[in-house]
Amino acid sequence: VQLVESGGGLVQSGDSLRLSCAASGLSSSSSSVYAMGWFRQAPGKEREFVAVISGSGIVKYYDDSVKGRFTISIDGAKNTAYLQMNSLNPEDTAVYYCALLEGAAQRLRVTKAPDVWGQGTQVTVSS
Repeated sequence: VQLVESGGGLVQSGDSLRLSCAASGLSSSSSSVYAMGWFRQAPGKEREFVAVISGSGIVKYYDDSVKGRFTISIDGAKNTAYLQMNSLNPEDTAVYYCALLEGAAQRLRVTKAPDVWGQGTQVTVSS
């Protein structure tokens, strides 16, 4: 399985961005029991959980710091997850990593140990 991310960039405080993460190589038998998520890592800090979603799109979890501002979604037919980020602020500046786990969304959220990581995409928010 491979993950390809896109959508990062440089924006101003209050702006929006949408990240995309396309998964390839998923077997059809496992497509209904996987989870995708987003984590981020700022300079000098540990990688932290942002949001995860089940492959069905039904189960979603968000970190408190992004609730109400970020929305995670998934297109199951395309095996592509999205992260819509609104009301961005400088504290959101980080490299954002997509992740995929063949398993439950809750497990991805808790363990932060996916089967696959994306390459990361830089999001920079200026004040």
